[in-house]
Amino acid sequence: MAKEVVPEDGRRRRRPTRQGVVVTQRLIVETALRMLHEHGRDGLTVRRLGVALGADPSTLYRYFHGIDDLTLAIADELIGRAMRGWRPAGQWRKDLREVGLRIHTAYLAHPEAAVLTASRVSGRANEIAGDEAVLGILRSTGLPAPDVVRIYQAFVDQALAFAALDAASLALPEAARAADEQVWRATYARLPASTHPNIAALAPLLVARMNNSAYPTALEMLLDSAEASVRRVRGGSDPGDV
Repeated sequence: MAKEVVPEDGRRRRRPTRQGVVVTQRLIVETALRMLHEHGRDGLTVRRLGVALGADPSTLYRYFHGIDDLTLAIADELIGRAMRGWRPAGQWRKDLREVGLRIHTAYLAHPEAAVLTASRVSGRANEIAGDEAVLGILRSTGLPAPDVVRIYQAFVDQALAFAALDAASLALPEAARAADEQVWRATYARLPASTHPNIAALAPLLVARMNNSAYPTALEMLLDSAEASVRRVRGGSDPGDV
């Protein structure tokens, strides 16, 4: 039988750990984020977490059902960090843009955690609050419900997909990442026009752009599509952005 997670009030240790700290759910999540940064995804284990906390490894099970449950808490923490301090400006396109960029930035600050969690659905408080905020922004446009849900799905999946893609690159060993980035200059930029006319014609622009994230561009393209839908609903006008 799976161990039962102790309710919040009963989780608190009455005595500090050997390192003089009191274990809390937040401390475990923050420690796990640090371990992911220092040791990668394979380094996050119950045993190592216990060592990092200065506590018995079984302490984890007072707060989480296991590593997967902790992973969902990490996912929720990243969303919470993305949305912390955000306030809607009342201009739907500006608000969506800011939320998207905040999500992307928060995930890239923790690339190993981003790769681990970007595809997960936690159903926890921060995630739910973020979804509520995005849906509220889209509903404020007056779009029909099916369009709201369609754009919401594309917006969230795009933000998380680019976060995972860009984070995976950042999570590479430095030598591998540098080698990948050099390919555009060392290989693509040197292809002759006689065999690769399209690449050769665009090589300087490709070299300048391809090592940077395409997320801001893709986000604007999605917002352009959403704005076109809003304009159709409003009869050609959209006063919701500046």
